[in-house]
Amino acid sequence: MDAPRITKEEFKRKIDAREYLTILDVRNPFDYAASDKKIPGAVRIPLKELESRVGELDKAKEVVAYCT
Repeated sequence: MDAPRITKEEFKRKIDAREYLTILDVRNPFDYAASDKKIPGAVRIPLKELESRVGELDKAKEVVAYCT
């Protein structure tokens, strides 16, 4: 199943509006370490681990996944 995509403008609007959401950074450890772009407060679960760790996410919140 494909997840719906949002634009960076929609994402910024959600952040600015303080919407009740979880920001999920799914980058692999190498890409995460090599990047200077990090979103404060984002939950880090590499994509390969997501299926086994999905229970760590708050079901009451919309989840916005972030990768590059």
